Amino acid sequence: MLLSAKNLRKYFSADPVLDGASLEIRQGQHIALVGPNGCGKTTLLNMLVGDLSPDGGEVTTAPGARIGFLRQQVEFDPQQTVWQMAETALAALIQLAERAHQLAQRMADASTREQQTLARQYDYLHSELEHRRGYQIEFKIRRVLGGLGFSQEFEQRPIGQLSGGQQNRLMLARLLLEEPDLMLLDEPSNHLDIESTTWLEQFLAESRQAFLLVSHDRYFLDRVTNITFELVHGQIDTFPGNYTKYKELKAERLEVQRRTYERQQEEKDKLKDFIRRHHHGQKHAQAEDRRRKLERLEQTEQAPVPREIPIPKMKFHDVDRCGDVVLRVDQLAKSFDEPLFSGVSFQIERGQRWGLLGANGSGKTTLLRCLLHQLPFDEGTVKPGTGVEVGYFDQHLQCVDSDSISAEAIRPQDESIAEVRMDELARRDLLARFGISGDTALQRVNRLSGGQRNRVALANLAAQRSNFLILDEPTNHLDLWAREALEQALNQFAGTLLLVSHDRYFLNRVCTHLLVLENRSVRVIEGNYDTYRMLLSKQNGQVPVTQLAGQGTPAKKRKPRSQNSEKRKRRFPYRKVAEIESDIATCETKIEELHFRLADPAVHRDAPAMMAAKSELADENERLHQLYEHWEEASELN
Repeated sequence: MLLSAKNLRKYFSADPVLDGASLEIRQGQHIALVGPNGCGKTTLLNMLVGDLSPDGGEVTTAPGARIGFLRQQVEFDPQQTVWQMAETALAALIQLAERAHQLAQRMADASTREQQTLARQYDYLHSELEHRRGYQIEFKIRRVLGGLGFSQEFEQRPIGQLSGGQQNRLMLARLLLEEPDLMLLDEPSNHLDIESTTWLEQFLAESRQAFLLVSHDRYFLDRVTNITFELVHGQIDTFPGNYTKYKELKAERLEVQRRTYERQQEEKDKLKDFIRRHHHGQKHAQAEDRRRKLERLEQTEQAPVPREIPIPKMKFHDVDRCGDVVLRVDQLAKSFDEPLFSGVSFQIERGQRWGLLGANGSGKTTLLRCLLHQLPFDEGTVKPGTGVEVGYFDQHLQCVDSDSISAEAIRPQDESIAEVRMDELARRDLLARFGISGDTALQRVNRLSGGQRNRVALANLAAQRSNFLILDEPTNHLDLWAREALEQALNQFAGTLLLVSHDRYFLNRVCTHLLVLENRSVRVIEGNYDTYRMLLSKQNGQVPVTQLAGQGTPAKKRKPRSQNSEKRKRRFPYRKVAEIESDIATCETKIEELHFRLADPAVHRDAPAMMAAKSELADENERLHQLYEHWEEASELN
């Protein structure tokens, strides 16, 4: 046990934020902490590390356990360089290496008797350094900094010259290098592009350290966690498995709780009705017996009220039909100090849903603004189709007047819509569908939280009744349940979509096509993010079979069954396709681990270890080849 909390309570107003929350974290556990915005996740993390005192309950940490916390607000010395900050995470290891070096120098001048004592001390330090990879400090720092998007040109740059997002990434790098026994990670993938997020996923999935992770990235949660804590109404429920498994188990648990609760309420209603009808009649004794039974039921046998998390009923209005071609882009180019992109050509047709991907700084928002003619481009043409009405959601939420109250901020600019179809009652109803109701709808936009402002901006977009929506990071600040609602709304939208998002789960659920900004041009993908990932793996000589849990994509396109396929003799014993796919996934993971091992400088210096790893890699590659052949046979003949 690394950390436990029992019956935590915390009040900031009359209603508690935490109301009896309890949890346990053990060594090596990879835990997701999920819950709607405002439920108290950050409050809980601050309480676990002692930054905030509970109003009730207690937090217990194992003696000697090292706990690291990734805070959303960072503190740093602006004059310190990126490399120096990274080194502070390994200060204890660096001191250990210095002590070993000093002992080695003392041994050279010591007497024979002293040398024996010093040699034992040196052997101990040497063993510790090897165990903790203390001879690879530079490699470890560069690996983590590079994985989080810091090239070597950033290493000597003062932290004060970094952007806010870069500073947050540096604090994450420092925490990963520290390797505490337990990491508390509050939105670690914020400010990361998809490439860096993918690297972080791999790092955390392979980590032996325990961590408690808060994130709105469902794809990320699925790949790195194996336990889920749900924080709702101030209490914590524990579910085994990742986010996808949690959703399944939560639905099953809610169904059981609903049936139990409803049966108990029906029984209580019957008892109350009997008591009311017979309290003063001939069946007075029976009524008194039922009254006592009702008291026992209410005091000791209360079924828990199902703790459901409401999902807003987001919906976009019906829109007018436009032409078959919504947007045609030909040879588009844009430069600032240097070329950003050039030769960009694609065509979006009515009803398609396109996602735009690219690394941070690749020009995604610039491309959108060029398509909207908000920014002049250097070359090429952008032609919207006939009858196209564009609605734009910008990630900075400037599409709504921040000084207006919410109900006024979404008033359509089109007077025919505003006066005929969008009176105040209609606007309040629209806001409620996006999760803004009651007094919140009468507050000024600039006084709302980030998630609430995002919902108002989405409701404003729905009010415009545009048939071509261009969305720049629409899931920012939205919790998991609001993202699910937005996915459903966009999938039911009758118009056309072009959106930028780092949420790969969202891209998988919504998009039919992708535009990938890479090498100052675009690559058109027919499919979602899993399709793109599969194509990348094929390009790199690998073919992933399993993708996101519950959203698998076959490794290879299955061949149509021929008339003589049943007569073909099997080379391999009969096995289910799903079982073979599971073996392939395990084998691919093993191959990735071996490649990582072979990249370790320590292995390069150890000839027997190098030979053993190469031999094992060859065996695994051969096994993978046979599994692919078995998979193809099973897919065709089963």
